[in-house]
Amino acid sequence: MERDGLASAGEAGPAAFDWAAAGPADLHVHSRESDGTDAPGDVVRAAVAAGLGVVALTDHDTVSGWVEATAAAHACGIALLPGVEFSSQIGPASVHVLGYLLDPESAAFMGERERIRAERITRAERMVHAIGRDYPLTWHHVEQHSAPGATIGRPHIADALVSLGIVTDRSAAFEGILHWQGGYYQPHRAPAPEEAIAIIRNAGGVSVLAHPGGRGRPVLRMGALGDLVAAGLDGVEVWHRDNDERDRRRLLADAERLDLLVTGSSDYHGSGKPNRLGEHTTDAAVVAEIVRRATGWAPVLPV
Repeated sequence: MERDGLASAGEAGPAAFDWAAAGPADLHVHSRESDGTDAPGDVVRAAVAAGLGVVALTDHDTVSGWVEATAAAHACGIALLPGVEFSSQIGPASVHVLGYLLDPESAAFMGERERIRAERITRAERMVHAIGRDYPLTWHHVEQHSAPGATIGRPHIADALVSLGIVTDRSAAFEGILHWQGGYYQPHRAPAPEEAIAIIRNAGGVSVLAHPGGRGRPVLRMGALGDLVAAGLDGVEVWHRDNDERDRRRLLADAERLDLLVTGSSDYHGSGKPNRLGEHTTDAAVVAEIVRRATGWAPVLPV
């Protein structure tokens, strides 16, 4: 079944594909369709230039970059795993769950995606209004730093603050004005990670807990990883710059104990973050297992 240049699972032949021969795999990158700075096609081309053979586009709560990324992957001869990074929450803490090869037209996924998008925009508008009382920032400034139709969030506000000379870079914005204790932060509702995992699974996708040493730390602190496995979690992102050595040792032990897949990724955002493509990668056997488990969508394979 072809939909807008994308192929659903069952039409490609990923089972016979040699993932080891494909080259290094970076399974967590972002485009300007969420909070990256590069177009989806440019992200794919940058992955090729960085020596990668497999890349996963995982924009926040949107699949709007899949079509462009798919066309670029076909043209460049790189394997692409279309995905998404789902926002979820434990108490006041944000926890992110990566979903790979899920059906983007799953009813539950589409409904939650639109709800999150609307909530993010409303939240961003509240923050901009609050910041605008003290700084020369308007919603128009923020819109200039997002792609048409992109879900606007704090990174876009940060970019607007940089362009106005209010802060020096995104990092400074998040350490000050946009910090959750900075006085302008606005909370937003997101599903529990168990709900996000269920939505991904019901859409035929494979779920991986993103950067547990960063935004996923509440899961480690609360000992909730076992609960997420019981909910259907497939893997955990161990090799990521937000996970320090202590986190990695603990995660590797937990992954072995709980029979979780172990992934590694850059979390590339273009010029929006210092993360570089391919700085951490995922073993070919794990990529093959993700593809084997997925029933919602097929990877894009080189011809």
